[in-house]
Amino acid sequence: MSDSLVVCEVDPELTEKLRKFRFRKETDNAAIIMKVDKDRQMVVLEEEFQRFVVYSYKYVHDDGRVSYPLCFIFSSPVGCKPEQQMMYAGSKNRLVQTAELTKVFEIRTTDDLTEAWLQEKLSFFR
Repeated sequence: MSDSLVVCEVDPELTEKLRKFRFRKETDNAAIIMKVDKDRQMVVLEEEFQRFVVYSYKYVHDDGRVSYPLCFIFSSPVGCKPEQQMMYAGSKNRLVQTAELTKVFEIRTTDDLTEAWLQEKLSFFR
């Protein structure tokens, strides 16, 4: 049931930015940071490193191949009100669908987000 719950829509400008990000030509690591705008009830672009993250990561496989997986990393803000926690959790699936993401990971705190952690998670997608 929670898969179909939609609390916040995705800002159309963010949808377009995510589409362009998916097809970017650069080969470096890059990220788009997003947050829930509580007043507008919409997922929007943010500059801080927290909340929703779409990350294009240069991943070197064990056999030497290089790929650039687009990873969605979800972290609910620490210390926020239960109402806002629900907005984040209820908006996650819509955002994943809108951005057409398949590699979806969740972290408890941003301190958990390390390169070793991401490589371990991506190793399951060989």
